[in-house]
Amino acid sequence: MEIVEFLLGIKDGVVEFFSTAIEYLPNFLPGVLITLELSILSILLGTVFGLFANILKMTKIKPLCIITDIYVALVRGTPLLLQLFFIFYALPQMGIKLDRFVTAVVGLAFHNGAYISEIFRGAIRSVDYGQDEAACAIGMSKFQAFRHVIFPQAFKSGVPALGNQFLLAIKDSSLASVITISETMMIARQTAAATYSIFPIYFDAACFYMVLTYGMSKILKMIENRLKRNERRA
Repeated sequence: MEIVEFLLGIKDGVVEFFSTAIEYLPNFLPGVLITLELSILSILLGTVFGLFANILKMTKIKPLCIITDIYVALVRGTPLLLQLFFIFYALPQMGIKLDRFVTAVVGLAFHNGAYISEIFRGAIRSVDYGQDEAACAIGMSKFQAFRHVIFPQAFKSGVPALGNQFLLAIKDSSLASVITISETMMIARQTAAATYSIFPIYFDAACFYMVLTYGMSKILKMIENRLKRNERRA
């Protein structure tokens, strides 16, 4: 009898859990859209930051290389949360005022850019130096050799690592809630505080992040397969 009551209690708990989770799913849609916008914009801008930092590094001009090294070391040596706090709270005290959404995009892009820069640097170094010499031998400039020979090969080899960083960018966007951006995690916190249904609400948030990251991983896999399909077979 006790076992039956125990099992019935579990059943009721599970039914209540998923009923609550399903009930509050629509509340997340505005926040999920903002999360998607944050992720896409921060990934695109972060890629630009990463490429620019890598180009500065490749110039071999010492002051520019030092600036790039400081940027990468600063990002990799401090938490993303602290970086967002600095941009959101410290910059206005210096007279630089940004919108909350812009702050989140810039902060996330600034963070992602340092890691993307290192991904590109490793991918470019993986390209055989003879490729650059061969391109210069047929009359290409250094820029043309980089654009038409080195970078396409480096990009192909860097796609898996870039994909991982893009997935991290989606999950890192949850930290934008600390600067009062109404994205998925902020909606989860507000709804959980209002309903006291902690676990079903955060379960909803987890499901949405899973959908976003799974969708991104599928897109990246398609890109990776497309690039492999275009490679010349030996």
